[in-house]
Amino acid sequence: MVSTKMRSFPESAIRDMSLLADEIGAVNLAQGSPDFSAPAAVKRAGADAIREDYNQYEVTTGYPALRESIAAKAKRFNGLDADPEDDVTVVCGSTEGIVDAIVAVTDPGDKVIIPEPFYESYIPATIISGARPVHFQMTDPEFKLVEEQLKKAFSSRPRAIVLNTPNNPTGRVVSKAELGLVADLCTDYDVIAITDEIYEYITYDSKQHVSLASMGDMYERTITVSGLSKTFSVTGWRLGYVVANKDLSKAVRTIHDYTTVCAPTPLQRAATVALGLPESYYRGLAKTYDKKRRFMMSALEGLGFRFSRPEGAYYIFADYSELSDLDDYAFAEHLARKVGVATVPGSSFYADREGGKTKVRFTYTKKDATLEEAVARMNKNLG
Repeated sequence: MVSTKMRSFPESAIRDMSLLADEIGAVNLAQGSPDFSAPAAVKRAGADAIREDYNQYEVTTGYPALRESIAAKAKRFNGLDADPEDDVTVVCGSTEGIVDAIVAVTDPGDKVIIPEPFYESYIPATIISGARPVHFQMTDPEFKLVEEQLKKAFSSRPRAIVLNTPNNPTGRVVSKAELGLVADLCTDYDVIAITDEIYEYITYDSKQHVSLASMGDMYERTITVSGLSKTFSVTGWRLGYVVANKDLSKAVRTIHDYTTVCAPTPLQRAATVALGLPESYYRGLAKTYDKKRRFMMSALEGLGFRFSRPEGAYYIFADYSELSDLDDYAFAEHLARKVGVATVPGSSFYADREGGKTKVRFTYTKKDATLEEAVARMNKNLG
């Protein structure tokens, strides 16, 4: 009774493990959703907008003042010269932005490069469009983009590449040199780049996020996707945005218009307040997450997990092979049910499930007390 393409969707391991955590009372380190509050000024602005009756449809491309704020931020932080009228579109979360972008630029049978490991929504988005994913595995444990692998993938004549930096699940920040390779190949093969930059403000150890669209002439062939969820701890608000040149934006806007119409009107007003927070907010955000990162790295290393030091985002992609011979799904089930900590099986981030079969993903976007409880449970029960 369902479509063939629907049957080819992978199950969401993040959703399933989060539901299991709720069911059995495990500490949920599976879903990257904060259990702490958004900035008070941003929450007040959302509540005020509702009280002031900004509760009807907004223009589908997004609240004009918000688009202006996004364009200013893109210029200041990302080095992008975006026209707020033609180049910026407000969507219902970065996940919708990715779907809109892939559907907008691909036809059935087109190929889309998706390096492994990858965030789980990229594959359904590609299936919806009728395109076919082309994968290669980033080098483990460094998770770098290697020139030979990139060239081989591009030689398949793809229509697009999806690039996520800082990366979920690995925490890798793609270097400027690697982005240069991607830019050169996109130009040589006439490929559209779709970049997921939702964790752009969360980087560590002096690593700097660089937007692919800022390099050379890449603005003309890049769709940059980001949003407010991770930066302002408002994952439930579903506010994302897409920045691209006028022609690409027009295509993305058409898909957006016929899927979600517009992002939540009152929350778009609040988003302008969020984007107006001082630079000290972003420095404090990275510092806060760095503290949590260091705590979790120390704890997991002490327990016997092995991993590459995250350079950005808020995940640790940890190898547990010195602790257990179970496969990743069985080990994640064991962690949840017997230890009391929910994680995500590593192979769910791969098309070739052999790639992550000895790994699980931990998130540390939680209160310190939540992380301390998770570590206490692992110290007591893991073994």
